[in-house]
Amino acid sequence: MKVIDMHCDALYKLQASKGKWNFQDSPELDVNFERLIEGDFMMQAFAIFLDPEIPVEHKWKKAVEQVNIFKQHVLHRGGIIHPLKKWSDLEELPEGKIGAVLTLEGVEPIGQSIERLEQLITAGVLSVGLTWNNANLAADGVEEKRAAGLTTFGKEIVSKLNEHKVFTDVSHLSIKSFWDVMELADYPIASHSNAKAVYGHQRNLDDDQIKAMIEKDAMIHVIFNPRFTNEAVSDSKIEDLIRHIDHIAELGGIRNIGFGSDFDGIQHHIEGISHAGEYPTFLAALQKHFSHEEIAGFASQNFLAHLPK
Repeated sequence: MKVIDMHCDALYKLQASKGKWNFQDSPELDVNFERLIEGDFMMQAFAIFLDPEIPVEHKWKKAVEQVNIFKQHVLHRGGIIHPLKKWSDLEELPEGKIGAVLTLEGVEPIGQSIERLEQLITAGVLSVGLTWNNANLAADGVEEKRAAGLTTFGKEIVSKLNEHKVFTDVSHLSIKSFWDVMELADYPIASHSNAKAVYGHQRNLDDDQIKAMIEKDAMIHVIFNPRFTNEAVSDSKIEDLIRHIDHIAELGGIRNIGFGSDFDGIQHHIEGISHAGEYPTFLAALQKHFSHEEIAGFASQNFLAHLPK
């Protein structure tokens, strides 16, 4: 069963390794080429994410470095990894290819420049999260005590994303920022978020947010991070994650559920799904709870039905 995963941080880890690891088969990477093959992937999204401690004046350079890592190391795997420059490319993905797409997790690298945002979109960024937990020039994140919403610049960014048919990602946003995005974005998405009613972490979505996403027919991709799944971080099971899927489904979102593992961005793993190659184990566990059609929806078909048009 083909898999689409909307979030991983392999580019960040490859950059941090300074050439020590390779995308082909380094076991230090949760997502590498061999594991994508093993997991039977249709598409993997690769986030451009920067350490918040990087000085502002260096952020653009570091983001461009990750784009180049994507081009030089993730692609060129005997032609099997196929870059997506627009979402319609996924619908036309040749048989036997794995789609790879760039996303942006926090707009800090662009500074105050819409032109830089457009450069990233041209490079293949097809989903943008305005911030990562903190506050920036575009929006407040979930850990910002002020808990404000989108700035004028943030609203300008969303307008530009709408124009280019790029997703606006609500994962990591403050409550106010979330609702601002829901009002303004044509293509909202949660790339890696779970249900707050199941486990009350601030990064998870509450029922009103989930219902709003479903009402707007937006995708919610559950995250495999034990910190957002259950209290026992070191003893997290697949069944704990299934409770989040169940809850979103019970709210009416059975056709809005996808996967956004956060592989390579997490320190702990859910037992039985510690890297991309173990997706078949996870999908097999879902068979106890959902039909084949529903599982195929979670794995890829729901996302394919929600591509920006």
